[in-house]
Amino acid sequence: MEKFKTHWEIQHNWQLLFPFFGILILGYSSFKIAKVLLNSYQLIFIVIAAIAIFFLLLKFTLFIFKKLERKWILDYKWEMIRVFMVFAITGTSSLYVGRPIIKFIGITKENLNPILYWILFIIIGLIFYQILLVTFGWLFGQFKFFWEFEKKMLRRFGLKRLLD
Repeated sequence: MEKFKTHWEIQHNWQLLFPFFGILILGYSSFKIAKVLLNSYQLIFIVIAAIAIFFLLLKFTLFIFKKLERKWILDYKWEMIRVFMVFAITGTSSLYVGRPIIKFIGITKENLNPILYWILFIIIGLIFYQILLVTFGWLFGQFKFFWEFEKKMLRRFGLKRLLD
């Protein structure tokens, strides 16, 4: 355990919550992916596939951590897990917020060209994604990181005037 704490630069036991929840989220995602891929198979095959997907996703995530560790400026390695959790929660939440809003406006696949519907859905989702990203970043104690990330993203969208 000490080797794990040293590797992830964990000074306090409460910081172990982030790797724990990161593993939990990764396991849940693996199970959901396996279930979608093998929905007509028995549960044992889904669980075996989920375990295989879990290890593939874990290897991929650790590879991404190494690449982004040099690019993102964070105080400790364990904060990378927290940042990834914010991105995951924000992406999912923007979909859950965007769907009711697009229905409230009266836009459906039936009354609008499907291509136009998806374009509008993505635009509305992106708007809420920006707001939720900073909000969840603040809730997870990473406001500074996500505010800088947000400013960079808005500049790339050509919305530099909003930042001035």
